Amino acid sequence: MNADSTGKNSGENVLGRGRVATRLPARDLDRARRFYAEVLGLEPVDERPGGLLYRCGGTDFAVFRSTGASPGTFTQMGWEVDDLETIAAELRGRGVVFEEVDAPGFRTVDGIAEVEGNYPSKGARGERAVWFRDSEGNLLGIGEPVR
Repeated sequence: MNADSTGKNSGENVLGRGRVATRLPARDLDRARRFYAEVLGLEPVDERPGGLLYRCGGTDFAVFRSTGASPGTFTQMGWEVDDLETIAAELRGRGVVFEEVDAPGFRTVDGIAEVEGNYPSKGARGERAVWFRDSEGNLLGIGEPVR
């Protein structure tokens, strides 16, 4: 690697040792808290003024009060699970409406998409997935690797 003018290696992966933590905006933090608790069954592990911290599988995500809103045109956060059918059925029973998608490469049937291909490091040949919106319009996904 080459050292830059500060003497540091310019090619060093400075974020490679960091943890990724998703941040989701909420115009109404109380409404978001209710959605995550009543619909998804999640309770914050911590909170601060204007923010709720959740933990799933050792990874954190935060929902924060914001005057802005996500356009909801892309997946902002996703979960990887082992039994998509069971989880989707449970969430439907709690009122979640899954997005219907008809796009090049895949389309949903009853809200579930069969996605061809996956990252080789995941050891899967594809993925089954669903998408839904939280109370604030954030687009969230759930996927199950197809082995």
